[in-house]
Amino acid sequence: MTVPDPRFSLNQWTTRHWPIPDLVSGCVARGVRGVGLWREPVAEYGLARTAKLMGDEGLTVTSLCRGGFFQEKDAIAENRRAIEEAAELGTPVLVLVSGGLPEGSRDIDAARARVAECLAELAPYAGSHNVQLAIEPLHPMYASDRCVVSTLGQALDLAAPHPPEQVGVVIDTYHLWWDTAAYDDIARAGAEDRLAVFQVADWVTPLPEGVLTGRGMLGDGCVELRRFREAVEATGYTGPIEVEIFNEELWAMPGPDALTLTLDRFAEHVV
Repeated sequence: MTVPDPRFSLNQWTTRHWPIPDLVSGCVARGVRGVGLWREPVAEYGLARTAKLMGDEGLTVTSLCRGGFFQEKDAIAENRRAIEEAAELGTPVLVLVSGGLPEGSRDIDAARARVAECLAELAPYAGSHNVQLAIEPLHPMYASDRCVVSTLGQALDLAAPHPPEQVGVVIDTYHLWWDTAAYDDIARAGAEDRLAVFQVADWVTPLPEGVLTGRGMLGDGCVELRRFREAVEATGYTGPIEVEIFNEELWAMPGPDALTLTLDRFAEHVV
């Protein structure tokens, strides 16, 4: 049985259908100490109950997914709520998926400007709650509907006007592996003290219908996972490495089996 690397964190969406109490007990049984949570299942179980359970079991909430989607009319209010939830859970990081084009729009520049406007309004509020907003660039295929921030460079430029403790970036191998500037931008993120959280998943082809569930298990695809890990560590980053995989086959597995497979592949292909 693989002994977990202390940096390993299980993002909740990797075992999407594992109820929170089972997720917690399963992680504790395997010696996993970090978990990245999602707002929807936390709300279903109860925010206060989740925070208490995590604290009672000694688990660290390494991030909360997700804020963002700034094309929505109620985005500011919704993101304020997300910041408050992150603070109650005791996590220092709220992951932002910035959102796509407003309905009927083709103006991607305006959509990116909207992201900057929302960050300017939300960053001080996040800082007052000791929460860092972490801008996650997504692969360009998601630009129209989910995230107009497609590169780490764009994310860093959006973060630049704000103190690093208020706004940082997410490095996710699934979204950045294709970018020729990724490694230079990882170094830049480290130099600017912007690296909030590091997430890993693999890229496999052909992509499934629907695309969202196309993330591959570690080692099944073409991403140089270890190279990414080494580049991130070269910045001085010592934080968690979250495994975040959206995959129907993985979701169909019993939670303990999915966690075991993930731990084994993490040890083989990331560490």
